[in-house]
Amino acid sequence: MTTYTHGGDVNGFAKHCDCTPKEIVDLSSNINFITPSVDFSCVSLNAYPDYTKLTHTLADYYKVNTNEIEIFNGGSSAIFSLMCFFDQPTCTIYSPAYLEYKKAAILHGKKVNLINRFECINTEIAEGSLVIFVNPSTPDGHYYDVDTLMKQWIAKRCTVLIDESFLEFCGGESVSRYLQTYDKLYVLKSQTKFYGCAGVRIGVVLSSRENIRALKEKEPLWKISALDSHFLITALNDEPFRTQSYTLNAEAKTYLKNLLENSPLFEKIYESDVNFFFVRLVSMSAKEFQEKLIPYKIMVRDCSNFDFLDERYVRIAVKSTPDLKRFEEALCFLT
Repeated sequence: MTTYTHGGDVNGFAKHCDCTPKEIVDLSSNINFITPSVDFSCVSLNAYPDYTKLTHTLADYYKVNTNEIEIFNGGSSAIFSLMCFFDQPTCTIYSPAYLEYKKAAILHGKKVNLINRFECINTEIAEGSLVIFVNPSTPDGHYYDVDTLMKQWIAKRCTVLIDESFLEFCGGESVSRYLQTYDKLYVLKSQTKFYGCAGVRIGVVLSSRENIRALKEKEPLWKISALDSHFLITALNDEPFRTQSYTLNAEAKTYLKNLLENSPLFEKIYESDVNFFFVRLVSMSAKEFQEKLIPYKIMVRDCSNFDFLDERYVRIAVKSTPDLKRFEEALCFLT
């Protein structure tokens, strides 16, 4: 795989399968298969966007102050801006992790130090380090109780960036509770995952008032559109969507877990707290597995380009029951 390749390239895969994108079952992308219904007819496009209402909505939702929030054009945009903003020469990433962190750190001239969180999560950290931790993690979907790690990082006066882009899927406690007591903490919230809106580019960073003020000084005034802002305001206030999303994702996740556990193709299915499963194939490589799924027009995520993983690891996302039935049929033919 290309070093920083991600899942979700439906158009490229459809071209490879000689079909239309609508025919593809995309199990590679860990984005909610349910999306809020939003009416954009009331959005004015002939004026510059005003983020006041969005900022207040986010502050209420995340239980922080309005001056502890900065908005970005997606989570990846936030990552690159933060890597430019942080002045530490070395970046320590608990890996495997979302690959944009490593890419952004290298592009901004930082030395990357990787910690294998599967094997040595309690590795000693140098004083004043820049630390990156994704929680819940990807590609394995594990939610960590990070209190012990936070104590270690605080004792070392580390600058800490916690990515909580999948937290809504599991209802875990946010590390944002430390914002009032630790001034070197940044929390990233990508809106893409839970709200099923990869085409709506909104990411949010939470930090202290002083950190956000300093960050804003280096950022453009307008970064998202009025359409993006309206979408997220509507979505955050849509309680029926959240209720439906939790219910349907739980049902589909149970269905997917059962069919994975009953298939002889997989050596190990990792426990997941979110909307995808991380698995290890018995014998074939992820690339071979993906090739065998091409006749069924099904995409999965080859995880061989994640740090510390080999060619037999795959990530499979929770999707609608009809999509998972297609996957089940394919698995039956492959065994």
